[in-house]
Amino acid sequence: MTIRKRYIAILLVLAIAVGAGGTYGGLKLYQTFQSTSNDGIVSSEEELLSQLENNQETLEENFGKMNKVVNAFSTIQENYVEDVGDQQLIEGAIEGMLQSLDDPYSTYMDAETMEKFNQQIESSFEGIGAEVSMKDGNVTIVAPIKDSPAEEAGLKPNDQILSVDGESLDGYSLQEAVNEIRGEKGSEVVLEVRRPGVEEVLEVDITRDSIPLETVYPRTEEVNGKLVGVIELTSFSETTAEDFKNALSDLEEQGIDGLVIDVRGNPGGVLTAVEEILKQFVPQDTPYLQIEYPNGKKQRQFSNLTDTKDYPIVTLINEGSASASEILAVSLKEAVGAEVVGTTSFGKGTVQQPLPLGEESTIKLTRFKWLSPEGNWIHEKGVQPTVKQKQPEYYYTNPVQIEDESLAFDQSDSKIANVQQMLAGLGYDPGRTDGYFSEQTRAAVEEFQTANDLEVTGAVDQATADSLQTRIMENIQSGEDDQQLERALQVISE
Repeated sequence: MTIRKRYIAILLVLAIAVGAGGTYGGLKLYQTFQSTSNDGIVSSEEELLSQLENNQETLEENFGKMNKVVNAFSTIQENYVEDVGDQQLIEGAIEGMLQSLDDPYSTYMDAETMEKFNQQIESSFEGIGAEVSMKDGNVTIVAPIKDSPAEEAGLKPNDQILSVDGESLDGYSLQEAVNEIRGEKGSEVVLEVRRPGVEEVLEVDITRDSIPLETVYPRTEEVNGKLVGVIELTSFSETTAEDFKNALSDLEEQGIDGLVIDVRGNPGGVLTAVEEILKQFVPQDTPYLQIEYPNGKKQRQFSNLTDTKDYPIVTLINEGSASASEILAVSLKEAVGAEVVGTTSFGKGTVQQPLPLGEESTIKLTRFKWLSPEGNWIHEKGVQPTVKQKQPEYYYTNPVQIEDESLAFDQSDSKIANVQQMLAGLGYDPGRTDGYFSEQTRAAVEEFQTANDLEVTGAVDQATADSLQTRIMENIQSGEDDQQLERALQVISE
């Protein structure tokens, strides 16, 4: 093997053979070193170098396996019609290996992408404010962030983003797609979105903004003479555990009779954050989590807690609750008997670890499975609520796009059914919700138009459709008709 080919082989082998330290991430990255015995995690850069020296035989063996890749590299360099740089081909090879894993959570991040991920964890970032994943080859919304432009625009879990500003995302990696979706505060972006159960492709206009990472929102509610603490967690960042601890202490000082932890729409984050939260509830004789390593070895995680809480706990989940949120819900359910209210969660049961490749680039690679205290794996299945509760039907309505003529009397259309659900949710009685535009539906539209200073026509044009969507989002964001929270509070009071 020539010196040049050996150099390329070394780079490519390092991309798949080097191990390094880090926390187990959710969908976000939090880089630190962990000391764990016999599981392949190294505790320092010095140990990493020692590991590399000890792995020389393995590396040499892998060089022989890389002949085909190295020959392809040289063939492209020597014969391709245009000039192509070493770095482009090396990064392409790394990305190709990761794509062959068919794992949406194993990704390559260059220096620029790493910087953006670290900003997202440490303070704030600019963009639309939505956590995304690659699902069935499509860039898919896991959950919009609370009070973000994505939430205000009506994006929902499982929405598939097909294009950005008219540019198709077909063939894009997840990180390439994220780079297109993100942008500076104040800039506008148009997303084409395919929503499960909706025939037409939606066009969503969003103005990007700064997305602060405040993650803990505590408050109290009174129900049946009891004071219930409610802590909403919007993601798990490096400050979440400490903020949660302080919020819980304040609530307990107020004498709460129960606690609701709301992780609906929470896409996950830093594993250590949810671990520290669980350590405040799960006693030392019960595991709060299990980690399964590639060799099948399972390691149970325990707290040092001797006293348990003397009040009931309920966790709120929905289809946008993923990763660390699911850990919280299933662990509290199995370890301390906490009820879980809502709908089935997202279903992410793997753990990623950042493996640095040099030049500030990193592979975020799936290294482990996480299991519930009882050893259950919820991957692609989700956490099942113990108390099933959906939201009112209008919570699940979609933006209506009027292509040509307005929706009007005596028409039948799925869009009309959507409008009828919106009207009913806002207190205007359309008479029916089956998609037929009846006289009573026209009267409800006229009533809505009058109340919202729109031209009163009794037909639904784009201005009326947009106003309906705005009023619906205002209702949802205000927490009005939050039947899931009401059910959780009822469970606590019982």
